[in-house]
Amino acid sequence: MNVQEFQNIIKQGIPSELPAPKAYPAGANRAPKRKDILSVEEKQLAVRNALRYFPKEWHAELAVEFAQELKDFGRIYMYRFKPNYELKARSISDYPAKCEQAAAIMLMIDNNLDPAVAQHPEELITYGGNGAVFQNWAQYLLAMKYLSEMEEDQTLHMYSGHPMGLFPSSKDAPRVVVTNGMMIPNYSKPDDWEKFNALGVTQYGQMTAGSFMYIGPQGIVHGTTITVMNAFRKVLNKGESPKGKIFLTAGLGGMSGAQPKAGNIANCITVCAEVNPKAAIKRHQQGWVDELVDNMPDLIARVRKAQENEEVVSIAFIGNVVDVWESFLAEDIFIHLGSDQTSLHNPWSGGYYPVDISYEESNRLIREEPEVFKEKVQATLKRHADAVNKHTAKGTYFFDYGNAFLLESSRAGGDVMAENGIDFKYPSYVQDILGPMCFDYGFGPFRWVCTSGNSEDLDKTDAIAAKVLEEIMANSPEEIQQQMQDNITWIKDAKENKLVVGSQARILYADSEGRIKIANAFNDAIARGEIGPVVLGRDHHDVSGTDSPFRETSNIYDGSRFTADMAIHNVIGDGFRGATWVSIHNGGGVGWGEVMNGGFGMLLDGSDDAERRLKSMLLFDVNNGIARRSWARNEEANFAIKREMERTPKLKVTLSQNVEDDILNKLDF
Repeated sequence: MNVQEFQNIIKQGIPSELPAPKAYPAGANRAPKRKDILSVEEKQLAVRNALRYFPKEWHAELAVEFAQELKDFGRIYMYRFKPNYELKARSISDYPAKCEQAAAIMLMIDNNLDPAVAQHPEELITYGGNGAVFQNWAQYLLAMKYLSEMEEDQTLHMYSGHPMGLFPSSKDAPRVVVTNGMMIPNYSKPDDWEKFNALGVTQYGQMTAGSFMYIGPQGIVHGTTITVMNAFRKVLNKGESPKGKIFLTAGLGGMSGAQPKAGNIANCITVCAEVNPKAAIKRHQQGWVDELVDNMPDLIARVRKAQENEEVVSIAFIGNVVDVWESFLAEDIFIHLGSDQTSLHNPWSGGYYPVDISYEESNRLIREEPEVFKEKVQATLKRHADAVNKHTAKGTYFFDYGNAFLLESSRAGGDVMAENGIDFKYPSYVQDILGPMCFDYGFGPFRWVCTSGNSEDLDKTDAIAAKVLEEIMANSPEEIQQQMQDNITWIKDAKENKLVVGSQARILYADSEGRIKIANAFNDAIARGEIGPVVLGRDHHDVSGTDSPFRETSNIYDGSRFTADMAIHNVIGDGFRGATWVSIHNGGGVGWGEVMNGGFGMLLDGSDDAERRLKSMLLFDVNNGIARRSWARNEEANFAIKREMERTPKLKVTLSQNVEDDILNKLDF
C-alpha cells in the first residue's frame, strides 16, 4: 500500500461501505476471554452502544456479529473494521494532517498497536493483559480521522478510547486530552471494570497504553536495570560482581518482558518464568531473552552451569514461577534477588495463572468457571508466598515490583504481612530503591521518539543526551552522582544493547535540569536541520505522574499516599503549560481502583514556541512531585526542591517543619 492510499483510508474514518468480515490471523496472541458478567438486558445495551458508530442500514447484520463477539470474547472489538494497512509507527511525514502535532499523535497511536510492540494487537491491547489504546476498531478509525482534520486551535477529547469530538480551543491548549477509566469511586472495583468495559463505556488504559506513549519493553528495561543494579549493591559486598548470581522473577508480557534484558545489562543470571509460550517465544525471537527452557530438570542443570561459570545470561522458563521457587528450594539453589512482574493488577482475567493447571485449561476457567479460577489463583498465591518466605529465610532479598503481588497475596491469605498487621514484610522496590534514590531527587523515566523513523536520528539524540548529562554531572552534588553516572553509562551503551522495538525511541532517567537541557538541545538540533521532529514523553511511573500507595508513592509516610491530588495537578498543570497531549488514568500498573496516574506527550519541532513550552512544562512536571514528596518530609526531596528554588527564583514551595519525636511522645491521648 502506497502512502496516498494509506492517507485516504485514514481520512475516510468509518468506511462508506460495510467491509467484509475478517478471520482472526492464525497464531495471533489473543487476549483472554473476559468474564460473562452482563445480564441479557445489559448485553442488549452493549450491542446498542456498539451500533451507534454505524449507519442504520448496517445494524441488522452487525448486531448479530457483535452479539457473537460479546458471547465469544466478553467484549465487542468490531474486528471487521480493523484497517488492512500495516500498523506501525511510520515517518511523521506519511500521516495526513493539517498540523504536525496531530501527525505525531497518530504516529504514537500506531506504535502502540504495532504487533511487534503490542501484547494483544488484534484486541487493541498494548500490555498488561488489559491495557487498551481503544475499546474497539471503530474508535481507532474515528480518532485517526479527527486527527487528520485537526487544526492548531482545536482539541480532541477522548473518553476512555471514545473520540468525543474536536472542540475549538487555542494554539496553546493540548491537541488531545485523554481520560481512561474515570469512575465514581464507589464503582471502581475489578468487576466494575469487567461490566462497564463490556458495555463499551470505559476502558483500562494501563499507564502508557491509553496515553499513546508505550515504546515497547525498553520503557521499563531502564527502570528494571536501575532497580536490579541497586538491589545487588544492597546485598553484595562492595566491589563484588553480580556475575553468577541469580535474579528470579516472572512475566514476559509487554512490560515484564524487559526483565531478562535488564538482568543482562546488570550482569547477572536472570531466570524469568512465563506460562504463555507465545509470549516467551516472542521475547526470545526479539532478542530480549537469551535462552528458552521448557522443563525443570533442564532449567536446574542450566542454572548450575551458569553459576559455576559466572555467566551473564537470561533464561526464559516456559512454566509457572511457583514451580521454580519450590524446585530451587528442593535443589538448594540460592537466589540472590527475587521478585515478580506478572500482571497481578488483573488477577482474575489472565494476569496471573495457577500452578499445576495448563495454560489452556486456565483460560477456559477464566471464561467458564471464574470462581474456580479465582480459588486456584489464591491457593497458588499462598504457595508462592510460602516458597518466597523459605528462600528469604536463607538470605534472598525479595522486593515487590509494584505489580500488586504482596497486595493480592495478602488478600489470598498468604503470609506476607509484617508483625504490625498493617505493612508488608517485604518492601516495594520504590520504598527501598527508586523512591529515595531517584524519585525524591526528581529522577524518572524521560523518553523520546524520533518521528522521522530514522535510526540515524536516534543515534544523534543519544549522543546529544550523553553530552548534556556529562556536562551536568561535572557540577552535580555528591547526592546525585551515582544516578548521573548510571544514566550516562546507560545511554552510551543503549544502541549496543539493542533496545528498540517499534518506533525509534529512547528512555533514560533524568531530573528536571537534565530533561530541560536535553530537550532544549534536541530542539536546537531540529532547528538546525540535523534531526527530524522529536516527541517527548515519559512513563507515568515517575516523580509526579502517579499516586499509587503500593508503588510510586509507597515511600510517602505522612498519611497522604492514598490521596490522588498530585496526579490530578500533574495533568492539569502540564495541560496549560504546553503539553501536546495529556492523559489521566485510573488503574495503571497495580490495578483498577488502586492508583491514579497522569502522562503527557510533547512535540519538539525546532521552534521558539517549542522551547518556551518545554521549559515551562518540564519544570512543573517534575517539581510538582518533588514538592509533594518534600512536604511528606522525605529528606532527599527536601534537598532537591531547595536546590531547584535556588535555580528558579519564581519557584516558591511550602517547606515542611519537622517535629521532634520527644514532643509527640509526651502527649497524652
